Amino acid sequence: MIRHPFHAVLAILTGLLLLGCQSTLSDPSGPALVTRQDKAPPGAPPGTCWGKDVTPAVIETVTEQVQTAPPEMDEAGRVIRPARYVTETRQEIVEERTVTWVEVPCADLQTADFIASVQRALIARRLYNGPVTGRMDDRTRAAIRRYQAPRGLDSGILSLETARELGLVAVERHEA
Repeated sequence: MIRHPFHAVLAILTGLLLLGCQSTLSDPSGPALVTRQDKAPPGAPPGTCWGKDVTPAVIETVTEQVQTAPPEMDEAGRVIRPARYVTETRQEIVEERTVTWVEVPCADLQTADFIASVQRALIARRLYNGPVTGRMDDRTRAAIRRYQAPRGLDSGILSLETARELGLVAVERHEA
């Protein structure tokens, strides 16, 4: 219960501020959708929109015993003093970090109705079994990944090519 008018105004302003921070394109936990031209891969045509999927490097911690002094032996070959070792721990990159740029439908196209159409198209292909919410949530991204991975794009970002294959974006015609 709000007892003072100041608290009511503060609560309303806070709510509006939080509402303005919400994104309609995707959940913040998902891959970055980049639509500004200065955040596109080098050589990207003007007016195109891009998503950026970053896979972090895989780093492994390696621990090994390194000999610091050889064993000392007498003339008969018996060990007088055993070899000395130290334990060294280091990190090795097993897989390098990768950055994948994906041309995507621009933000003005990615409305709730568009995302709902994506979900229905994936349901029809038995790749998505969630509700049609019109939100680009983790389940929708996973279904997009299942569709795109066999086609060579292991990403949950909806590519422009995939949107065209699903019949959701017009295919460009090239006059011959």
